[in-house]
Amino acid sequence: MAFQELGQHISHQYDDDLESLRSRVLNMGGLVEKQVEDALIALTKSDSSLADEVATSDYKINSMEVAIDVECTQLIALRQPAASDLRLVMAIIKTITDLERIGDEAEKIGRHAVKLATVERTPTYFLEVKHMGERVRAMLHDSLDTFARMDTEKAIKIARSDREINDEYDGLVRQLITHMMEDPRSIKRALRVMWCARSLERIGDHAKNICEYVIYTVAGKDIRHTSFEQVKNELNESNSN
Repeated sequence: MAFQELGQHISHQYDDDLESLRSRVLNMGGLVEKQVEDALIALTKSDSSLADEVATSDYKINSMEVAIDVECTQLIALRQPAASDLRLVMAIIKTITDLERIGDEAEKIGRHAVKLATVERTPTYFLEVKHMGERVRAMLHDSLDTFARMDTEKAIKIARSDREINDEYDGLVRQLITHMMEDPRSIKRALRVMWCARSLERIGDHAKNICEYVIYTVAGKDIRHTSFEQVKNELNESNSN
């Protein structure tokens, strides 16, 4: 094989390796998204069987995280990626960590749902949690789509929506505290619902992180301590130059 052909072969193989990593992250994301969806169904429909399944299947997500992490480490050691490719690999490593933590939160919801399925339902609780859960699940789905497309504009929009999730969580907590004060017998049940809402709020935080990694990969900017308005202006200036 000629030197030029060898170089092209290595280059194509390298591109294939990077694409394989991206695909595996999205596959992991799909599994995590299903876990969150099942956890919400189990919680809001008092499905103890599904709740138990969610609470005991987190090992699948954990094993995927380990496998992808090993592949990233091998690629860095063998290929020594630079610039945007290195940022992509680092973003993948961070993204799978957030996905694994989302899986942990789904597992927590599943465990609480098992307990809540055995007690009398309080419709108001579950309507509020269901609404918040649907917004969080949509945010997670959109963040994974943003990762697949490396769309910085959409990433900023999705990350901003985390504020609304936080506000909804705060409102639900206030409602639950009021209910516990009015009816002390409901404290244990209300606390479990509150913990589920807390897990949903954290899932929103992790989805926001994924959007931040997209911006870091594409633009090379770490925006963790930067306002979204400033980031958007900087990206617009970069695109216009």
